Amino acid sequence: MGIRLRRFAGPAAYLDQMSSLRIAHLTDQHVGRVTSVRVQRAAVALTNLQRPDLVVLTGDFVCHSQLYLDQLEEVVRGFEAPVIAVLGNHDHWSGADAVKRALERGGAAVLCNASTVVTLGHERLQVVGLDDAYTGHASLEKAVKGMRRDLPTLGLSHIAEEADGLWRHGIPLVLSGHTHAGQVTVARLNELSIGKIAGHRYIHGLYGTRKRGEPGQGAVYVGAGIGAAVMPLRLGERGQREVAIFELGSEPGSFDEHHAEQVPHLGRKPSPELMASRAAKVARNRERRARVHRHGEGSAGGGEA
Repeated sequence: MGIRLRRFAGPAAYLDQMSSLRIAHLTDQHVGRVTSVRVQRAAVALTNLQRPDLVVLTGDFVCHSQLYLDQLEEVVRGFEAPVIAVLGNHDHWSGADAVKRALERGGAAVLCNASTVVTLGHERLQVVGLDDAYTGHASLEKAVKGMRRDLPTLGLSHIAEEADGLWRHGIPLVLSGHTHAGQVTVARLNELSIGKIAGHRYIHGLYGTRKRGEPGQGAVYVGAGIGAAVMPLRLGERGQREVAIFELGSEPGSFDEHHAEQVPHLGRKPSPELMASRAAKVARNRERRARVHRHGEGSAGGGEA
């Protein structure tokens, strides 16, 4: 099963704003046939053992259907700390409204281009959550509207490249997912598949800076994820399933971390044609679910890949 536990300090910007908060980050659960419920429950149990103040989940809760939403609800309900989530591309392909309702039934607060302020013990934390950028649903303008400048703030986005915009609004740390770290990280195959071919700047782990006094700059963490959408194969240490713990209020370098900040890859923005194709897939799936509902042909998801 091999779920790695990786621990990091938060940015130095938090040192003047809080004493201590422990944040657990999980992503890409892909609850369904490809990733067993045994793995999902093990990830929840490992998270609970760390006694986090807050659990954040950064999207892709399902694979290709709505067949396992009851199981998703059970997984989310298993976390002992409060849960805040944002959606990913698979959630929109499968039906974002239904996925959001399942998350909320499990007790999670779902941020779709919105912010919230939570009180955790004696600390207050503002969380800004972007909807999925891969399918064109992210709106930075909506997400930061009404954002308070006097509170420590954490950003959530399924797609890590959106961190650049969040940094410009003074958000020093963004947590994200989507890439699964490439799943196969031997011989740097993940850098080829996720970096050069898919065009991502951020593949897995910590990028950017956690130093003070860097206007418009910050750090982003790309989680390796828990599940998989197609095949569960994971090879190489960096590609293993993971739970990441962030000790906000701790000085970077004050304890041993899994790795230091890395240099981003070149990356490239998706073309307008590619974004249109992704949006069209969401629309096609929505229409297929509507036809199934109208004609009573069974499950709306079209099966699990």
